[in-house]
Amino acid sequence: MLLEILNVSKTFADTPALREVSFDVAEGEIVCLLGPSGCGKTTLLRIIAGLETPDAGQVLFEGQDLGPVPPHQRDFGLMFQDYALFPHKNVFDNVAFGLRMRGQSEAEVEERVREVLTLVGLQGFEQRSVNELSGGEAQRVALARSLAPRPRLLMLDEPLGSLDRALRERLMTEVRDILKSVGVTALYVTHDQAEAFAIADRAVVMNAGRVEQIGPPEAIYCCPATPFVARFLGLTNLAEGTVVAPGRVVSAWGEIAATTDDHRPGDRVSVLIRPEAASLAADGASREDRSIIRGRLTARSFRGGRYRVRVQPEVGPPLTFELTVVGALPVEPGDRVTVSLDPAGVVLLPASDQG
Repeated sequence: MLLEILNVSKTFADTPALREVSFDVAEGEIVCLLGPSGCGKTTLLRIIAGLETPDAGQVLFEGQDLGPVPPHQRDFGLMFQDYALFPHKNVFDNVAFGLRMRGQSEAEVEERVREVLTLVGLQGFEQRSVNELSGGEAQRVALARSLAPRPRLLMLDEPLGSLDRALRERLMTEVRDILKSVGVTALYVTHDQAEAFAIADRAVVMNAGRVEQIGPPEAIYCCPATPFVARFLGLTNLAEGTVVAPGRVVSAWGEIAATTDDHRPGDRVSVLIRPEAASLAADGASREDRSIIRGRLTARSFRGGRYRVRVQPEVGPPLTFELTVVGALPVEPGDRVTVSLDPAGVVLLPASDQG
């Protein structure tokens, strides 16, 4: 592995910021550190960069312990949320700054600056004042400046955090494409799961200084490892339950069909009903392999191609579903509804955590 984080811990004023964090990053991989504010993402990034010292644990790069290596000798790039562009320098000079600090010739600097500006879609912007740039253009200049020295590792701390949602949505794919096109190994910090999932090869979900789950975005979304991960991803249909038989679980919503692999009758679990697990059923409809929940529709929101609905069941807490319907949804708030649950969308997690 190119980068290895081994049992790294850090405490500030008796408050643990990191608790035995371990994971690795392969060469050319984009790994996102994902979690709520205060979970330790930025502290970990600063330790890897050499700006903080861990209380315990090691950071290895190509097998070398980085502990005694000062920040300027690690040859890592770091891009911040506010971009930290020099307001008195134009685009060319901002991107050229790191190259000139390394003593490269002006011919080498000019060639590399034009190369990375083309890479980020800003060819012809060399003489533009950074004060005249839009938010998206400033973000691209900061990225170009970070990439120009060809860092061995690029670290990005909430790089899209100051942009509006529409611009972030557009730049997510572009940032990933740019990073992949140059083959740079990257650590990307964000609190936005949509951003992490769009950009990452793997995500490291963190909570209160600990790693909750590591894996490809698809695996984390489909199979959250803990109730905290499910809640953080916006999966709110959670309740405590008990496995009562193969393929059956009792929860606040009654007894429902579920995939109970690796569980035995009597096991305490957290029951997650995925939002896409439900479909509208005719009242009274029943299938042996599916569960029926009856209740009242309390809210609906059209999302283009699907509806997000909220249902108050006859028994148990409210449920939120994503329904794919051809045409208009045939029910309105206040109507009684019957939904059918696909057992594959009823996921059993460990019993409730403290996160």
